Amino acid sequence: MALEFTPTEPLAKQWCCDGGRPDRVRLLCVASNPSKCVTAQDATGANNPGERLLTKALPQQGSVQGPDGVTDLLCTCENKKGTCRNGTCRGAYCFYTKVHGREERGCFHKDHYKEQCYTSFQGLYVHCCTKNLCNVNSTAPPDPVEPTREEDSVILLVAVPLLVLLILSVAVCGLVLWLRSRRQHHRLGYREDRDVSMLKVPSGTDPTYGEIFDEFCTSGSGTGLPYLVQRTMARQISLVECVGKGRYGEVWRGTWMGESVAVKIFSSRDEQSWFRETEIYNTVQLRHDNILGFIASDMTSKNSSTQLWLITHFHELGSLYDFLQYSSLDPEGCLRMCLSVACGLVHFHTEILSCQGKPAIAHRDLKSRNILVKRNGQCCIADLGLAVMHSQTSDYLDVGNNPRVGTKRYMAPEVLDETIRMDIFESYKQTDIWSLGLVLWEISRRTMVNGIVEEYRPPFFDMVPSDPSFEEMKKVVCVDQQRPSLHNRLHSHPILASIAKVMKECWFQSPPARLTALRVRKTLSKLDQDHGYPTEKLKMDL
Repeated sequence: MALEFTPTEPLAKQWCCDGGRPDRVRLLCVASNPSKCVTAQDATGANNPGERLLTKALPQQGSVQGPDGVTDLLCTCENKKGTCRNGTCRGAYCFYTKVHGREERGCFHKDHYKEQCYTSFQGLYVHCCTKNLCNVNSTAPPDPVEPTREEDSVILLVAVPLLVLLILSVAVCGLVLWLRSRRQHHRLGYREDRDVSMLKVPSGTDPTYGEIFDEFCTSGSGTGLPYLVQRTMARQISLVECVGKGRYGEVWRGTWMGESVAVKIFSSRDEQSWFRETEIYNTVQLRHDNILGFIASDMTSKNSSTQLWLITHFHELGSLYDFLQYSSLDPEGCLRMCLSVACGLVHFHTEILSCQGKPAIAHRDLKSRNILVKRNGQCCIADLGLAVMHSQTSDYLDVGNNPRVGTKRYMAPEVLDETIRMDIFESYKQTDIWSLGLVLWEISRRTMVNGIVEEYRPPFFDMVPSDPSFEEMKKVVCVDQQRPSLHNRLHSHPILASIAKVMKECWFQSPPARLTALRVRKTLSKLDQDHGYPTEKLKMDL
């Protein structure tokens, strides 16, 4: 802005301030037009002979008090807002801004201080100051240097090969471990019984959990997911419907990653069973087609109470007990169902000797309610809450710490009369064989021969009440030495006659005289080979 004064030079009427030199005032007075005044850049800048340069030293300009008492500063002004006069302006604060490369200088009043000086967003730089012309030399800090395309190319050339190498290394290690475990498993099966094979009927409607386990599981883990993954399962599962209740708690059908899963929710008083099942299911190499597939176990809080969850594969046909209520079998279907139960029990009873071996396991509560029916006509054994583990190599017997006892109706004589040797693992395996014979009896009872089939009944239904006491079972089994009756029709069919013979050899009063699980499996497998059964017919029957 122009400063009025009375000059001694007769031709000049105005002084013009030079923003770059506040201590000097330079003007160029035009002789032909005394009212015209322009800023000169240099003393030699007057090229027109009719112009001459007058320079006068002025004292430092101070602040000027406005009419409202607010201090006005003289500020450099460079913007397009119409507030500049001759490259300057007056206000309470001077400012310099740079917005996306565009620079502005100017001033503003005190009531706009906060919104102007404290504004911040990406691409904006603001500098405020409170001295005369303090914004004249203000500049923004340099912008951060972005990496060039050449630098990006170098990073990609180094990172991509390293990433590919890492993925290949992990894949090769996983493949080697997987092949190693499979070779050990097949070698064991070949050594146990090289002439026994079990027919597996494919079914497109069975739930497939293979892709899920391939994503989460690694070689060397137990039957379920890794421990840290298990501990987040309850938050990922949606409960759909309750499919069963019992003394232990409830069983729900849930959904997880698009598949149906079974969620067994234990009551708080049965915590030891949940802990024991979790411990055993995490045993290495326990996974088997005829053992219920374990996914995870977790604790969660519902309605201010702690719930214990056991997540397993879901089989919509339910337990063998439920299945036999409404379904009957033909002799071949009966044989395969009995064979599948025996195969699962053999895997439990067998100790696998390897660097990641499996201890021998006795179930101790084998019954039709703890066996599930799969859609391919086979069965799988569940409920390991009372299981006992034994290892010959480590010389230990782990009976757990569960006060729960087995089902009285399925108890062996030595358990009922309390003569069982609790310190010998073979004793527990022999009680499983007794229970296996009763399960075979339940299946054969629902098998149709010559158009005759009996209604489902539990073992000893005609000798004890529906909920027998310990003493009632002891009298029938130990004192009277009664056994379930066998219908005459069973002896008219070669398959059922052989199964009936196996049952009787599972019910010997003397535990050592009973068959082993492996002998039962071999006998039933031989029957299966001798009486071929078309796969398509089995699928149609189901």
